Amino acid sequence: MATMDAAVIYKAGGPEVLKLEQRPIPKPEAGWVLIRVKAFGLNRSELFTRQGHSPGVSFPRVLGIEATGLVEEAPGGEFEKGDVVATAMGGMGRAFDGGYAEFTCVGAGQIQKLTTKLEWGVLGGCGEMLQTAYGSLFNALQLKKGESLLVRGGTTSIGLAAAAIAKNHGVTVVSTTRSAKREELLRKSGASIVIIDTGKVAEEVKKQTGGGVNKVLELIGTTTLLDSLQCTQAHGIVCMTGMVGDSWSLPDFSPMDAIPTGVGLTSYDGGPKAFMSTPLQEMVEQIEAGTLPVSIGKTFKLDEIVEAHRTMEQNRAGGKIVVLT
Repeated sequence: MATMDAAVIYKAGGPEVLKLEQRPIPKPEAGWVLIRVKAFGLNRSELFTRQGHSPGVSFPRVLGIEATGLVEEAPGGEFEKGDVVATAMGGMGRAFDGGYAEFTCVGAGQIQKLTTKLEWGVLGGCGEMLQTAYGSLFNALQLKKGESLLVRGGTTSIGLAAAAIAKNHGVTVVSTTRSAKREELLRKSGASIVIIDTGKVAEEVKKQTGGGVNKVLELIGTTTLLDSLQCTQAHGIVCMTGMVGDSWSLPDFSPMDAIPTGVGLTSYDGGPKAFMSTPLQEMVEQIEAGTLPVSIGKTFKLDEIVEAHRTMEQNRAGGKIVVLT
């Protein structure tokens, strides 16, 4: 029986619970596609699952909510062998084994075929990152040309991608960071105003924007959400997408006090439908043309998965982490 390398988790814990082992290569049924994984990006949700915060996920499991690679087999004829593809969500790495392996088997309805010459180290970081950034901006926040956007958690991979996409869309971007050393990175990615995040930035945002922003992309989470609501003009929207702050809920949430009059609060959680409606081909072409900067922080090999997870947990990457198989 043909086997592959896969990073398997048997119990919740630190990065070291990810074990590299040999597993049989999965066999696709009709409607499913076997992908030879070339690269995959790491995501915070996989870190939460590894730590034991995803009650719906049973172990052992191969984690990984996304992957890019080449079609190996498509018994339903939806793709040709050798097609370059990207896939994300739809239960990957949660309901069934995901991308942390040399091969993964996913439903044909959650795969985008791409024509690109981008190297795997860049392409591997694009699927989930661009889907989340794009979906948060245009689906949840309904971002329009000429508006202003605050990216709270600007140096996260999604924050950097969102700033670049928004700037290309004719939006004025304000990004936050806790480190003044990251200012140049934020400006390269599309921010025209950079604010050092002390935990409370509403006053500074209002001062620098003349009264607040139209839209806020909240990537830190509940630890800064209440302050982000105060950064927003009337009829603006705050979207909570990320939880870099590692806190899932607000202990004392009083909506009447927390949400200013006329400000909307929403969230974004993209499934396979959202992934399939993301114009990935168009954005990959922009990356190739140099008009959409993406920040790949660090790349690792599959046998370095433990160190890759440690780097993500300690926020040491400075952009998206990509693992090459």
